[in-house]
Amino acid sequence: MRIRPLADKVLVARLEAEMRTAGGIVLPDSAKEKPQRGKIVSVGEGKMLDDGTRRKMQVKKGDTVLFTSYAGTEVKIGGKDYLIMDESDIMAVIEK
Repeated sequence: MRIRPLADKVLVARLEAEMRTAGGIVLPDSAKEKPQRGKIVSVGEGKMLDDGTRRKMQVKKGDTVLFTSYAGTEVKIGGKDYLIMDESDIMAVIEK
């Protein structure tokens, strides 16, 4: 199955949470926070402006991003968890 987000929506796969703290302590699953980092799987065409043109998306497929903690709607596709969110919920692109 393939999902194509509409307008200014993006499909994001969350990156795995850290298993250890900076001090080396192993965290149990119940203590882990949901990560606020993810990889963009698919993007929409961009937001429709009042003049009928589309605003270009600032992110693209493959970007690693930081997003707000309550961003998007969780969906399960083919046994994997994803988030569908507005582009405006993305705070930054992580560049290497």
